[in-house]
Amino acid sequence: MTGPAAMEEIARAHREEWARVVAGLARRFGDLDLAEDAAAEAFVAAVEVWPRVGVPPNPGGWLTTTATRKAIDRVRRESQRRGKHEAAHAFASQLMPENTDPESVGPIEDDRLRLVFTCCHPALAMEARVALTLRLLGGLTVAEIARAFLVQETTMAQRITRAKAKIKATRIPYRVPSRSDIGVRLAGVLTVVYLIFNEGYLAGTGDEPLRTDLSDEAIRLGRLLHTLLPEDGEVAGLLALMLLTDARRDARVSATGELVTLEEQDRRRWDRDRIAEGHALVRERLAAVAAGAPPPGRYQILAAINAVHTYAGSAQETDWSQIVTLYDRLVRLDPSPIVRLNRAVAVAELDGPQPALAEIDGLTEDLDSYHAFHAARADLLARLGRTAEARAAYDLAIGLTGNPAERAFLTRRREALASPR
Repeated sequence: MTGPAAMEEIARAHREEWARVVAGLARRFGDLDLAEDAAAEAFVAAVEVWPRVGVPPNPGGWLTTTATRKAIDRVRRESQRRGKHEAAHAFASQLMPENTDPESVGPIEDDRLRLVFTCCHPALAMEARVALTLRLLGGLTVAEIARAFLVQETTMAQRITRAKAKIKATRIPYRVPSRSDIGVRLAGVLTVVYLIFNEGYLAGTGDEPLRTDLSDEAIRLGRLLHTLLPEDGEVAGLLALMLLTDARRDARVSATGELVTLEEQDRRRWDRDRIAEGHALVRERLAAVAAGAPPPGRYQILAAINAVHTYAGSAQETDWSQIVTLYDRLVRLDPSPIVRLNRAVAVAELDGPQPALAEIDGLTEDLDSYHAFHAARADLLARLGRTAEARAAYDLAIGLTGNPAERAFLTRRREALASPR
């Protein structure tokens, strides 16, 4: 395999092997900058060699070996500058054997999982966790990450550099937490992945309503976590939730660039393969809970809600009673204003707009700066015939949203209201 075919294989290897190579180097050398640079040099070498001599039988092994040699060469060069060539040789020789000390690697022996927990360490700011995760595990360039979150490339580069420096300065351990606290730390990891997905699913700002590169990357990270932690219910729940939500991607924005609500979407355009995969994960978790596994957490319940939505052949066939029951369970776990808002929207479909509006109005103090709160309230007011109030609520929602497709949708809804008497 040479020429263009080799370049396609390099692109595939980058998607599948980047995180593995960087994570392995990070564990051996204890330096994220060195690991990232050496991995990048290995891929540059692949671009130079593979199209000419062919793709090796084990691309991942070739990349790992090449990157390790690049890293050792760099350590030696740096040590030579300091007059410590002999110490560098001794150091490099100690790097090659696999470190199997359970205290150093944690309870799960996978380099990528350790790198996930390093990138998402609670000592780092959330924005730094997201950036590091996308850079070191996703292999995105600094420019790509900066574009995704609408900041200057230099700003994003500084953010990543400071996060790496903090990891080194504070000696954040490169390992999975102990089994006793893995659940607490894992929750933070899942939050980062879900944050990346949500920014792709409905971009908060910018000219593009959807950032499919980010939602795809979040799903890839979710698959990786599920591979590494197959028995964890919340990991499976998050993956199912992202798959079932992303399955509706092609139907979510109209040809004119307007957001299309779930009720109005053409369900023939939904990705049935992703729906089938998400449903299978939900069924597996239901069976596990029935067999004695811990009760479902937040992501599993949200996945079940989306399973109900995607199971229905039409909006009219949606089992709103089951959805409200699931939200009742979620509220007991997470009584946040956002969850209660979403529950009220479901209540409107089951019991009508009046009781739902009463619940939503009770959230005004907490959600007054949240555009979706005003959009939901506007819809309920319109359904109750309170047109002037609905128009004012739509105005607030339009002013608060930064997504162009959502703004277009809300503007159309506002203009469709009957003129005031």
